[in-house]
Amino acid sequence: MLVGRRHLAAAVGTAVLCVTITATAQALYVADWSTALKIDTINGNSTELNTTSLDGCPIQSPDGLSLYMASNRPGGLGGLDIWVAHRASTAAPFGAPENLGEPVNSAADDFCPTPVRGKGLFFVSREALGGSCGQGDIYFTSRHPVRGWNEPQRLACAPDGPNTALDEQGPSFVDLGPRQLLYFSSNSVTPAAAGDIYVSARRKKAAFGPAIAVVGLNDAVANDIQPNVRKDGLEVVFSSNRAGGAGQDIWSATREKIGEPWSAPVNAGGTVNTGAAETRPSLSWNGDQLLFGRSPGPEGLSDIFVSTR
Repeated sequence: MLVGRRHLAAAVGTAVLCVTITATAQALYVADWSTALKIDTINGNSTELNTTSLDGCPIQSPDGLSLYMASNRPGGLGGLDIWVAHRASTAAPFGAPENLGEPVNSAADDFCPTPVRGKGLFFVSREALGGSCGQGDIYFTSRHPVRGWNEPQRLACAPDGPNTALDEQGPSFVDLGPRQLLYFSSNSVTPAAAGDIYVSARRKKAAFGPAIAVVGLNDAVANDIQPNVRKDGLEVVFSSNRAGGAGQDIWSATREKIGEPWSAPVNAGGTVNTGAAETRPSLSWNGDQLLFGRSPGPEGLSDIFVSTR
């Protein structure tokens, strides 16, 4: 079930990649990450990718030509907005970010963008509309080649769908052909509480089902949030303040086959994590880059960093 966001308002009167996988995904080898760099300081990228405002939730489009992010910089519609920067090729620098505008962005927080190859964009909105499930809900919007972004559709509320009374964050879409998975986290932001990672499954042409806690990724007392799963479903990165880290850090886990248990999560280490908070990590389409936010950043409330392997 999908529910249009604006229609609800009207209704209420308103380095080197070292990943080797066999045909049956029997073996997986993952290299270490390089020292993370502020994304606006490398490759001739625009200096506007990071500002004195909050800039985070970075994720590349599957073709690597667009960089989506969330920011509360001036020029938005209010709160956190989704912005996108483009480049001509994967070797070219990213230009200055542009605001996606309505109907994707609203006066409330709109964040955690997740582009899907040939389909559109998942994101989270905290816009308080009639029929909203909770503090922040997952939406999906498709893009028309002429008209632009279509009216966002809200995924169904629990118990039928993945959205709950809590704050959903970090949607991550994995397309396995006839079966598709949506990973995300849920926690309460008022008051702040520890989060957990969940997955919602759908069959082709069906709605996403209820949220199921992901065994092996959640710590009983930690804030495990904002997962991003590699396109083959065999590696996940997420943010956690579990024991063994320096605070809210980036952690990862792997598995050899879909349906098998995840390995014990491993801290990404000192080349990525610091005493600041590292959040909303994402892997590039081929898995050789790791993007994430760091709060506070050296320039702003939060800055975007990138590491390679």
